[in-house]
Amino acid sequence: MTAPAFDNDTIAAIASAPGAAGVGIVRVSGPHVPRIAQALLGRTPTSRHAHFAAFRGADAALIDRGLLLYFPAPASYTGEHVLELQGHGSSVLLDALLRRVCELGARLARPGEFTERAFLNGKLDLAQAEAVADLIAARSQAGARAALQSMEGVFSRKVEALLQALIALRVHIEAAIDFPEEEIDFLADPAITQKLALLRAQLFELLREAQRGVRLNDGLRVAIVGRPNAGKSSLLNALAGSERAIVTDIAGTTRDVLRESISLDGIALELADTAGLRDTHDPVEREGVRRAHSERERADVVLLVTDAQNANDDLAWLRDLPPSIERIVVINKIDLGNTNAHAQIHHDAMWLWLSVKTGAGLDALREHLKQLAGAGSGEGAFSARRRHVLALEQAAEHLHRAAKVLADSHAGELAAEELRHAQHALGEITGTYTSDDLLGAIFSSFCIGK
Repeated sequence: MTAPAFDNDTIAAIASAPGAAGVGIVRVSGPHVPRIAQALLGRTPTSRHAHFAAFRGADAALIDRGLLLYFPAPASYTGEHVLELQGHGSSVLLDALLRRVCELGARLARPGEFTERAFLNGKLDLAQAEAVADLIAARSQAGARAALQSMEGVFSRKVEALLQALIALRVHIEAAIDFPEEEIDFLADPAITQKLALLRAQLFELLREAQRGVRLNDGLRVAIVGRPNAGKSSLLNALAGSERAIVTDIAGTTRDVLRESISLDGIALELADTAGLRDTHDPVEREGVRRAHSERERADVVLLVTDAQNANDDLAWLRDLPPSIERIVVINKIDLGNTNAHAQIHHDAMWLWLSVKTGAGLDALREHLKQLAGAGSGEGAFSARRRHVLALEQAAEHLHRAAKVLADSHAGELAAEELRHAQHALGEITGTYTSDDLLGAIFSSFCIGK
């Protein structure tokens, strides 16, 4: 693992949220913590005990009164000596207390530096460290539960199990390469093919779980597309429970992407109402259509709103989508005919017959969106990030190449090299293999004090 070097110094930051509150916290970590604690308390603190203290400045003037807690290394969050000072939640008092701690030998912490030190000191792996930030930023109960699962190591243990199986397979193949003079062709052993097939299946399942984890963490991104006057804006309003989008009988009313974040039973969704898809000479509407196409490509789900008369023609707007994007076809306006609300799988997509006007069938759509967002994934559902999904996809591609090489030519050296690349991709998830730039990008997104 390549990790950025950091000075063996002491860092400090306000760890509580800004603004007035009953309690505010200043956190300190590093080798100078025992000396700082003694200076503030007036005596050597007892480990893991709450001491009532008068926090005073260099001139002995009282800054605040509160609690002082000392956690000696290595049994602390960062693995270093850690000090927590709990006082009144006034930004003025907390700033004064932070200045006093810096006068005693600390410096201001960078964003995420406490968790970065926890990672570098082996208290957390990289996936767990990212889950800390995800837990703080969770937008739904389901997302918070999933982030907590990742922070507890559920995702990391699944990745580690795959890594160990992959390493065992590498050992088997590389042993066969090392003994070419043997009359037995070890690379033709069906056990290798079976183990590789099992490894690929397990990796594919973890990839699917990670994709659900991204949705639980980030929320499900839903792009609502269709021809003008299909009912896209009305559907957005119905799902949001408010008149967010302007609805008229005039075609082309929606010119830009209108976003709305909603929660369905604790599941976060980001809805995007887009301009009606059609050929037009209006330059403003043409730009709206271009943005609608762009929105389709970045969505987790493309929700095509159409009607019974135009459904088959409108399917063209779904055909060029990547297979990773879920598709929902909504046959709207069933109130104008004799069709009842129902659902079925058709053309590799979920088709839902409903009426936005009457509300018939909307509950079925809500339930399907919740399932796509990860609802019902079980107690073992964990949060993940898009970089984790990318790493798993890269590992899967290398395993596919390894299987093809073994099947086509029994070229053990090439297969072993593909397995090495797959191992490297998996290792990037937990930080076994990483880079300074990656760590900098991850921890700079954290809040200061964490």
